[in-house]
Amino acid sequence: MLAAFIGYGIYWAFYDMSRLPTGEFLTEEISPDGKYTVKAYVANGGATVPYAIRGELVFNQGNNKTKNIYWNYKEDTVIITWTDNDNY
Repeated sequence: MLAAFIGYGIYWAFYDMSRLPTGEFLTEEISPDGKYTVKAYVANGGATVPYAIRGELVFNQGNNKTKNIYWNYKEDTVIITWTDNDNY
């Protein structure tokens, strides 16, 4: 039980993408078939942290569930293009 608690603590502190800052909306692109939308946000971490881009996948069918799929520091612009219905 202790190992599970420690393992979850490490996951929560270092790998859980739901803890990322929301950021300021930049752009969005809807997939060709309309099933998905990728939204991009720029996060300003303050004076000592560089800008970062956060990419969020929105499932347009059903309950509009979202999932963070991209995070990268030292970026402040983004271009989203879809290569087919499922890959951007």
